[in-house]
Amino acid sequence: MSEAADQATNLLKALSGRSRLMILCQLVDGEQAVSELADALEMRQAAVSQQLALLRKDGLVSARREARTIHYSLAGEEARRIIEVLYELFCDNDAC
Repeated sequence: MSEAADQATNLLKALSGRSRLMILCQLVDGEQAVSELADALEMRQAAVSQQLALLRKDGLVSARREARTIHYSLAGEEARRIIEVLYELFCDNDAC
């Protein structure tokens, strides 16, 4: 039970940061490169990369290199399911 609590704590910590939450929301739709995420979120690539590094360290995203481009995706079903619930609770078609 302690290990499960640690995993839940890491996930909830990651979700507590606005930028990280928005990145995870973008990745629900599938794999994206840093440049795609930066454009979609109107953030600098360096800021997106920094947040992705934290998410990767926590095991929430995985990375795949293709030539010079790194593509990121959600690493587990837990994050996807929580993001989907948050979307249902807080977003409607006009808000998100």
